[in-house]
Order: sequence, then structure tokens, then C-alpha cells
Amino acid sequence: MLVFQVILFAGNSLVSHGQNNKPAPLKVGAAKVDITPSTDKLPANYEGILDRIYSRAIVIDNGVTSAALVTVDIGMMSDQIWTNLTKRVEKELGIPKKNVMLTATHTHSVPWIMAEGFEDKVFASVRLAKEKLQPARIAFGTGVSYININRNIIDPKTRQWWEGPNYDGPSDKTVAVVKFETLNGDPIAVYYNYAMHAVTVGQLDMVSGDAPGTTSKYIEDSFKDKIVALWSTGACGDQNPIYFQQTYDLREIRIKDYAKRGEDISNSMPPGGKGLNKEDPTVIRLMNQQKQMILSMGQFLGEEVLHVMRSIDRTVTNARIYGDQEIITCPGRKRTNSGRAGYAGTYEDADSVKIRLGLLLIDDIAFTSVNGEVFNLIAQRLKKESPYARTMMLTVTNGVANSGYIPNDAAFGYYTFEVLSSRLKPGFAENEIINGILDMMEKAKYY
Repeated sequence: MLVFQVILFAGNSLVSHGQNNKPAPLKVGAAKVDITPSTDKLPANYEGILDRIYSRAIVIDNGVTSAALVTVDIGMMSDQIWTNLTKRVEKELGIPKKNVMLTATHTHSVPWIMAEGFEDKVFASVRLAKEKLQPARIAFGTGVSYININRNIIDPKTRQWWEGPNYDGPSDKTVAVVKFETLNGDPIAVYYNYAMHAVTVGQLDMVSGDAPGTTSKYIEDSFKDKIVALWSTGACGDQNPIYFQQTYDLREIRIKDYAKRGEDISNSMPPGGKGLNKEDPTVIRLMNQQKQMILSMGQFLGEEVLHVMRSIDRTVTNARIYGDQEIITCPGRKRTNSGRAGYAGTYEDADSVKIRLGLLLIDDIAFTSVNGEVFNLIAQRLKKESPYARTMMLTVTNGVANSGYIPNDAAFGYYTFEVLSSRLKPGFAENEIINGILDMMEKAKYY
């Protein structure tokens, strides 16, 4: 009798818990807040504002629980800032920490340390999004965009690993798109995921959202700013913009400039635009082309997102929301030699590396996350092995791992700057990430 009662109690508990997570009517709200620092708060190496930057947020509520998708125009979101924001969102807005996806666009044109008040502005974007909750429906679709490319090549002259457009290298061209609209079909927000580094205007030494910023602004402008468009950083650890020649040309100018002063930087990368004479006509031309390039890429990627939004047929008004986060641990290493690329690294054992994984399910759309710069093949493998057909990987999300880049196992044979600088020992991270996320997906079946 006692055993029977225990089983009955457990069964009732599971049923009750399951009922709390059944699909329920959705409400959605979205907002964006300008986080552009004032010019007098910029670090000494910044020369001004190229374009304004934002924190954008979507809040999803089904009456049982809620979730937040947040994207911030910043290079990386530190663990401390992520902790502060998610605790505050949970305490003041009632959105569980595990249901928050806080993503950096990874633009290389924003100061690493933002001015005072930054956290308040990011939080405000989530608060405003929640205040705008209204009955809504959600839809998912995919498209393709060819503005990204694998950036690791064998240099045809030196026959060594270097950086350049590798047209034959692995590169996922998929644009995943999640559309949120009112029950009448009016747009509320769109969340899109693409794998490309936001590095085009990094040498201008000006604040910019780079291509993620111009893409979101193009989409929003197309709807007369009645929509909030959130970029989500895909697995871009080894992915650059396909049209990146100006940066390579500027790098050569810098190398020659340093060489005149007796310093060889041909196998290193000094920060920012240091060493560039910005009054030189060639430098001016190349930098102006970079400014134009992010507008062009924003339009092309934005048009693909709009195309997918128009072609989506299936929408859902009732959906369950489920979130989970886990920490995985991988063996670490410390590099003992130097050089950006082309030569083997030497290493010694170091402390383990901790990587935070996340899963957010809205209906059967799986938002998975890794708090580092992941190589593209890891995300491609996850999508193939995921039990959810509608799966995407969000990177540089929910803090930042102490790993450096996260290469797939096979890439550890490359002498590229990402692999050489990685604090991960070969042969562990890829499987730990894939299996960790798949385990969370399996666990989600029982809730």
C-alpha cells in the first residue's frame, strides 16, 4: 500500500507538472533602448560615433511562465554583467534566469567596458518589452545568405595557415528567422540567427553596431519602425564577412608602417587602427568602402529576413516555454610560444575551462546557446543530431567562457589564430557541447 501511494503521488506530481507546461496562449512584447555612449565617455582610442547602438528585447509569456530574448550591440557580455542582469530580470520582472538568452552581437566596434548606466539600459529594454505584452503568435522559417565565408586558408604564397576567404571551407549560409506578430497579423518583432563576425569596421576606431546593427535597422525601417529586429550571433568562430578585402589591405599598410620603425607585426595583430595614417588618401578610400560595406551587407541580409517573414505560413498561438542551463568542464591548456598563425603552438597544462550551455524551447523551436565563439561545424552537427527540426545555436550568449575560441575537433590540426589561442585541449569541447545540449533536450521531454 505504501509503495502504491508513493507511485500514485509521483504520478500525480508529474501530471500536475506537465499540465503547467502544456501549450498556452502567448503574449509577446518587444522594445529597444539606445545604449550609445556619449562622446565624452569614449575611451581615448575611439574617435567618435559611426552609428548608434542598441539593446533589443523580446519577452514571451504564456500565462504560466515567461522568457526573454535579448540582443545587445556589444563585443562580449561579461559573466558579471550577465549575472547582474539575469538576477534583476528574475527578481523584478519574474522572468526565470534559465529562460533568458542574453546575446552579444560581437561587434568589434564598441568599447569593451561600457559607461556607467549600461546595465540599467539593457534592463530597461526587457522591462519595456514586458510592458508591451499583447496576444500574439509565433512562426519559424529559414533562408540563405551568402555574405559570410570561412576565414581560415592555406596562404598560396607561404603555404601556411593564414586568414582569408576560404570558398571551400565549411560555412553554414542558413538564416533562421522567428517572427512574432499580433493575432491580426501586425508585426511585433523578428529574431534572426546568422553566423558571421561583426568585424568590418573594426579599424575605424568609431562606435558601430557593424553589420548586425545595419541589418536590424534596415528591417525596422522597412516596417516604419513598428517592429523590433534582433540579430542573434550564430556559430561564427571561423566565419568572416565574405567581402573583407579592405581590412586585409589596411593590415598590409599597417605592417609596412610598423616595419619602417623596425617592428615586425606581420604575424601579430595590434589593437584598433593603431599605425594607420587616417589622412592618407588610400586609407581614407578603404575606410569609406568599409562604411559602405556594412550598409550593403545590412540590406542584403535584411532582405533575406524579410523574404523569409513573407513566406512563413505556419503560425502558433499556444506554446509551452521551457528553459535550462548547464555548465560543462573541459581540460585546459596555456600557450607558451607566440605568433598569430602559420606555426605550431606549444602548450602546458592549465586550469579546466568552464562553458555555459543553454536551451530555450518555445513551442518546438529550440534556441540553444554557448557562451563562447564556436566554430561553424559544431553548430551544423548539432542541427543534424537535434530531435527538433527547428534548432539554432546562439553563441557569445549568457556571459563569456574563459576558453577563447571553441574549434571543432578536426580544426585543432589547423595553425590558425583561433586554434592557437584557444585555451581548450583538443578532442573534448565539441562532444561536450553537443552531448550537453542533447541531454538538456532529452530532459525537456519530462517537463
